[in-house]
Amino acid sequence: MRFCILISALCILTSPPAHAQWLETTISLSDSLGTITHPQCITYNTENNKVYVGGEGSERIFVIDGATNQRLATVPVGLIPYDLCYNSQNNKVYSANNVPGNVTVIDAGADTVLATVTVGNSPRALCYNPQSNKVYCANYIGGTVTIIDGSTDLVIATDTTPWFPQAFCYNPQDNKVYCASGRDSVSVIDGATDSVIAVVGAGWMPYALCYNPLNNKVYCANVNGNSVTVIGGLTNQVIATIPAGVGPDALCYNPHDNKVFCGNYYGNNVVVIDGAADSVITTVPAGAAFALHYNPINNKVYCAISAGDNVAVVDGATNGVIRTISVGDHPWDMVHNPQQNRVYVVNYLDSSVSVLRDSMSGVEERLVLGRSSVTLNPTIVHGVLHLGCEPSAVSRQPIALLDISGRKVLDLHPGATDVSRVVPGIYFVRAADGGRRSATKVVIQE
Repeated sequence: MRFCILISALCILTSPPAHAQWLETTISLSDSLGTITHPQCITYNTENNKVYVGGEGSERIFVIDGATNQRLATVPVGLIPYDLCYNSQNNKVYSANNVPGNVTVIDAGADTVLATVTVGNSPRALCYNPQSNKVYCANYIGGTVTIIDGSTDLVIATDTTPWFPQAFCYNPQDNKVYCASGRDSVSVIDGATDSVIAVVGAGWMPYALCYNPLNNKVYCANVNGNSVTVIGGLTNQVIATIPAGVGPDALCYNPHDNKVFCGNYYGNNVVVIDGAADSVITTVPAGAAFALHYNPINNKVYCAISAGDNVAVVDGATNGVIRTISVGDHPWDMVHNPQQNRVYVVNYLDSSVSVLRDSMSGVEERLVLGRSSVTLNPTIVHGVLHLGCEPSAVSRQPIALLDISGRKVLDLHPGATDVSRVVPGIYFVRAADGGRRSATKVVIQE
């Protein structure tokens, strides 16, 4: 772990606010079956609390346990998985594979392949329609959208769009799917009939979409047009065109404050748009945002700053930057795990996933001193320390809580250990392993 990450995490943990973000751990995307050299897509399985990661340099999807942050499995898919999406109705994960032009359907319970669906050339983006239980796949070269039945995994229809379709969003109020094409338009697909019902003019090179359910509007970031096009969800007409900085390439919606956040990669900032008035509220100097993600639990927006190798956390109410957290090289995409309130960040040039947590207690970082056969994932909740490892492994290895000087404070055992009477401070959970040592730092607070 780089020194700057350690210092950043310590500063966050010792700050006075009741809730703070910090880097919990970094998950390597490498094992005996291969490595994802350039992870670029991620999705979350709500039913089984799992995170799925794919990208260039691998023909496999890595599955991560949302509770322990441990890799559970790898699933074989096509070459260069470019996007992932989750079907909540049938508990399936879909992987759009750039080569050979297909979509792998994964059973999200068993993490096995159910089907391989042939689509168009260079599938680039996926979208799930829960109302009609359909999956939409944008085929970048050829200008088509393949529509897949979520139950049978069969192709229902193929719609023609302008060239280079590359982004989706879904309008549940009118059951419509919006597809941004790389030239200057957005295609509107009827979710019931599977037909294109309108092609709406946008700015040059539409790159990202998001939906505002409160006002029934769709926002389209035009990366070369330096603008955001606002489309009426009912009328399919352009309502407004908003100047949005230089190189707008990412969008997310804040339902709590009815705001749209627009990341400007070349402008090194994030523009905040009023969802009712469609006017710019402010510009946040967060950095060159490559991806944005909203956390509904704490009303915060996470901005992946690729050039800075960090994530800026913006308060959804005040629009101010709360923290800047160092992550891996070139953060690319993010997803939120609501069960543990974690944000997972895929690092495109680092073969890793950074795990951010909104909490004042728990694991700050992972220290490995040599190689250990025991994996420690301690967490602290309400004065109780929980060991995140198998009881059988614990029974074979003495595990202790050490203070910062290395002195043993407590012997730990499988399950929960009361640490409410331990003096607040920095401690280490250590397992002896054949003369080698592995340690994980924890912070106990009042």
